[in-house]
Amino acid sequence: MALNQADIAFLFICTGLVFLMTPGLAFFYGGLVRKKNVLSMMAKNFVIIALVSMIWFICAFSEGFATGNGFIGGMAYFGFMGVGWDANAAYSADIPLILYAAYQMMFAIITVAIISSAVAERVKFSSFLVFATVWLILVYSPVAHWVWGDGGWLHTLGALDFAGGTVVHINCGFAALALAIVIGPRKNYKKEPMDPSNIPYVLLGLGLLWIGWFAFNGGSELAADPRAVQAMLNTHMAACAAGLMWMGIGWKQTGKASLLGFATGALAGLVAITPAAGFVDTWAAIVIGLGSGSLCYFTLLFRNTRTKIDESLDAWAVHGCGGVWGAIATGIFASGAISVGGVNGLIFGNAYQVWIQAIGVMATMVYSFGVTFVIAWVINKTLGLRVKDEEEYVGLDITQHGETLS
Repeated sequence: MALNQADIAFLFICTGLVFLMTPGLAFFYGGLVRKKNVLSMMAKNFVIIALVSMIWFICAFSEGFATGNGFIGGMAYFGFMGVGWDANAAYSADIPLILYAAYQMMFAIITVAIISSAVAERVKFSSFLVFATVWLILVYSPVAHWVWGDGGWLHTLGALDFAGGTVVHINCGFAALALAIVIGPRKNYKKEPMDPSNIPYVLLGLGLLWIGWFAFNGGSELAADPRAVQAMLNTHMAACAAGLMWMGIGWKQTGKASLLGFATGALAGLVAITPAAGFVDTWAAIVIGLGSGSLCYFTLLFRNTRTKIDESLDAWAVHGCGGVWGAIATGIFASGAISVGGVNGLIFGNAYQVWIQAIGVMATMVYSFGVTFVIAWVINKTLGLRVKDEEEYVGLDITQHGETLS
């Protein structure tokens, strides 16, 4: 079977750019926490790169993408056996399976890293690594198989998820919510200021994430073709629309044009367009971005003002809820002129696609939240998730890593 050298080069570059997103997330999250916890937040993201990569090689890729049943893949690719230079036509006839596996590895890394949002400034580093290992095996890989794997039940049903709105964002967002509930809020949450330590770090992180997202979404076409260009343009325009929407709402409410608000809004737009990027026209991407900028703003406001849940860096509000909107919006705005197989959404006469998308959303929300809650509860009861009160007061940079920012 002849491989396409242009597509190989394209996906090779995209793999490196998607990898860049995790260091970008480290800066984004590092800037959001207090100074005494910046390094500990970054450590979770950087060490996750190595940990997830090893587990992906051993078994997680096989669980997600080897032929199995509708729920989970088999062990044909255990230890990357059979993952070589030949293509697997179930995913792409033009690129070697080993490149596809490496590209998907970067998705697994960033997904697990996002969940660190839920435990900022109060989790044992060792316990978080145990959690990440178990979560990758029991939650991420099965959901990836449902949606993208050969024979996955949502894939067979016809659920659309171009680049991970369900697999990545709904999955990690509702996992973060469950984890935050189990671990409980930071000491003196809502009683003392917990303002971000470094807004420039947040903006740097956003920039790196934004760059990587072109490859995250565009690369998911797995080919250097016009649809990949459409996906990249949609990605950019949705982020722009959402960032302006979030900043505008906040500006009206507070009288200040917040850079942090713009950054968070742009991130919400990037999240929401992810499932739809290769299925919709650019005008629809802008609508999706505007919707995510407003929806995620008020979801975050609700969590902050109406609940006691300390999901510290708001993966649930931005990734979880943004992913839900994006997945449903895919069913609304999908255009048969763009999507593979000519799948239309609601506005083009196919209301059933919204129902299919809703099934995928609900199944992922329930499974991710439920299994994550059990994993976190068991780890909390055995190893303990939280650091001691005095360690939390001093800060995790010193107590967990023996290092300081300055």
